[in-house]
Amino acid sequence: MDKRKDLSEFDKGQIVMARRLDQSISKTAALVGCSRSAVTYSIYHHHYKNEHRFVHRPGRLAVINGTMNSAVYQKILKENVRPSVCDLKLKQTWVLQQENDPKHTSKSTSEWLKKNKMKTLEWPSQSPDLNPIEMLWHDLKKVVHARKPSSVAELQQFCKDEWAKIPPQRCNKLIASYGKRLIAVVVAKGGPTSY
Repeated sequence: MDKRKDLSEFDKGQIVMARRLDQSISKTAALVGCSRSAVTYSIYHHHYKNEHRFVHRPGRLAVINGTMNSAVYQKILKENVRPSVCDLKLKQTWVLQQENDPKHTSKSTSEWLKKNKMKTLEWPSQSPDLNPIEMLWHDLKKVVHARKPSSVAELQQFCKDEWAKIPPQRCNKLIASYGKRLIAVVVAKGGPTSY
């Protein structure tokens, strides 16, 4: 794993986040388990590719009626991911972040993602939940619950209304804190953290 070409996208993300938190190159290399030159190389290429900062906001919200399975998940991706990418004006280098849920990693979903040329972020198995979307789900549940929906239709409408109100600053804050969460998980060797 000490060679640059052996670093996964997840490893590269760990390097970027550790350096953003002012970790030394040596400490970053020790945390990720790679050489100092791999850290330097990853940081250089990250900054070269990502010169511009974006104002982040959530993509489209999909309402699911019934049980989620691989086919439903693929339909949601088909109807929402590319339009969200266009709406958010993301560059062609965007990467889909999903967890290791069976419907996300099934053979049919993997084939669908490959056929539709959607690059996914490598996600470690049995990882703590680091996806920033989980905090947005928490926020959404809280504000929708406070509105006290009295029917499924009202619940769906409240969810859509409140999702549209999520400010870009909230998304930016979650993305900015991702590095700290990631480092905390690495330091805890995958165990529980304060997040």
